[in-house]
Amino acid sequence: MALVFHKLVSVEEALNLIEKELNGINTLGVIEVPLFESVNKVLAEDLIAPIDYPPFDRSTVDGYAVRSIDLAGASEIEPKELEVIGKVEVGTNPTIEITEGKAAQISTGAMVPRGADAIVMEEYVSRKDNNIKVYRMVSPGENISMSGSDIATGDVVIRKGTQITPRELAVFAGLGLNKVKVFRPPKIIVYSTGVEIEEPGNKLPHGKVYDTNGYVITSMLKELGSEVYFKGILPDNYEKMKNEIENSIREADILITTGSTSAGYGDMIYKVFNDIGAKIIVHGLKSRPGKPTAIAVLGKKILFGLPGFPLSAMMNLYNIVDPVVRKMMGKKDFEKAKVKAKIPFRLNAGKGFTELIPVQLVWNKDSLSAYPILSGSGSIAGISISDGYIVAEENREYFEENEEVDVYLFSSSIKPPDLTIIGSNCPGIEVILGISKIQNTRIINVGSLGGWQAIKRGDADLAGSHLLDENTMNYNIHMPRIMGLEDKVYIYRGYSREVGILIKKGNPKKINGVKDFLRDDVVIINRNKGSGTRVLLDKLLKDLGVTNPEKIIKGYMYEVKTHSAVATAILQGRADAGMSLRAMAEIFNLDFIPIGYEIYDFVVRKDKLENKFVEKFIDTLKNEEFFKELEKRLPGYKALKESGNRIYP
Repeated sequence: MALVFHKLVSVEEALNLIEKELNGINTLGVIEVPLFESVNKVLAEDLIAPIDYPPFDRSTVDGYAVRSIDLAGASEIEPKELEVIGKVEVGTNPTIEITEGKAAQISTGAMVPRGADAIVMEEYVSRKDNNIKVYRMVSPGENISMSGSDIATGDVVIRKGTQITPRELAVFAGLGLNKVKVFRPPKIIVYSTGVEIEEPGNKLPHGKVYDTNGYVITSMLKELGSEVYFKGILPDNYEKMKNEIENSIREADILITTGSTSAGYGDMIYKVFNDIGAKIIVHGLKSRPGKPTAIAVLGKKILFGLPGFPLSAMMNLYNIVDPVVRKMMGKKDFEKAKVKAKIPFRLNAGKGFTELIPVQLVWNKDSLSAYPILSGSGSIAGISISDGYIVAEENREYFEENEEVDVYLFSSSIKPPDLTIIGSNCPGIEVILGISKIQNTRIINVGSLGGWQAIKRGDADLAGSHLLDENTMNYNIHMPRIMGLEDKVYIYRGYSREVGILIKKGNPKKINGVKDFLRDDVVIINRNKGSGTRVLLDKLLKDLGVTNPEKIIKGYMYEVKTHSAVATAILQGRADAGMSLRAMAEIFNLDFIPIGYEIYDFVVRKDKLENKFVEKFIDTLKNEEFFKELEKRLPGYKALKESGNRIYP
């Protein structure tokens, strides 16, 4: 019998329930740890300086230790002469004393000898044997770091509750400490679950995915400074799962699993938590991604059953687990770093759930734009390329185009890329970037039309486009008029790509052309609206007299954003055919039915040409090395004699 979700609660309600059940989330006691083990932990008592720092008066320059009174009136015209009576090296206790008319050579960091009250820099001294001439005066204390001038014995140097970083480590070591007292971090044990999970490094059978959650969750908790252990993949076997979790929770403060949390048959974490005696306080969150979440308490221990999809698990770690761990470690409350940005297009969101949407930030002259990553909660690319996320409250229906929103950052610092390319997906771009050695690049695949819209907004430095004008059969040069950008953009010739139909090896469905897409026994995979490949397919269907393909062609409404996604769907048998590139057929070992060649060009706003990386990108299109590498790496691609030349205006 399948489980059903209890009443769904918000993230805030879930945190309140944990607080209530535990009578507060408190620190776990104090331990003393060696310095190297203290980083990211929290200091459990005020650090009171046991010694002065520096512990002695020391020279801050190479020069001579002197009495300042002996150099009164010294100048280039009337230098003062002194006798050198010795040298003071770093790390030694000087036995000499500086008296009237005497000086001692001294190194940076060395102890100032008795009698000296200043150091004259050697640049202002000339020496002959044991006599020196000094060409400038010095004031008392000049070039001397006095004992205790930095830290005095008894000073409160670092206060209780401070998170220890390498900066604090420098102070501890400088004051002679080799151990410090910190709040004991929680011991956390992490498991992944699911019959579909395979350990990275093993061969991946069809229908399975590699485990990412165990590695992501564990490393994120390590960054927090917790004591965390990943114990591998649990099978979807009730007895084995129960025994493992029951044993592990005895030694852990927090236990985290990912997967097996939804209401379907076979998802048993809820039952396991309950059967080991834990009290279930949350079973289902009113948020997307992350709805299938279970939280239980066993005494003072907490069990989190996070969703199996990577993005869902990561979001819930940020929003629920992270705050709990911080409190247990004694870390101060913190406000998540955020920035203001604008949504570039209308976006449906919310509708009864709090929705957390990862975004990529794009810089233009006046503001930031936040491009939503709509790849779903199972995405791992969404984790790696996102800068942060936006929150759609449950009572929201949509975001307006250009609506300003708060973006909660995954890192407190964000760096603008050297080059932002928004538009049609094309592997040829990677060839250009490799030849040009432009590394800090942001690529956002939104289709050719989306690229033109990004150019119009000022978000993109470059846009890749292959949109065909059915009236002239020319590519791209009709778009500035359509977009109202005639006087604002240049178009540079890119290259040609052989386009056609991808099918399985041996062509088991005997597909010969687009006309076969109309057959009942053929299922296709389509590209997203606004992509040049989709525009081409729709034109070919129109030529066949098809006016309502969504009603006739199976799979027409199944849209993907990349050419590789088309190839993967066919390779895995989810589709029989799809429009794509010859290069994809070669890469994925598929057969290919050629249709023709299309032109892929690059659009640049005139005001972006001041970016040296834009210029470098365009120049690479004319490079002989690029011509050879493009055709070598991507079968069906050809550089053109106009490649890199401006074709509009």
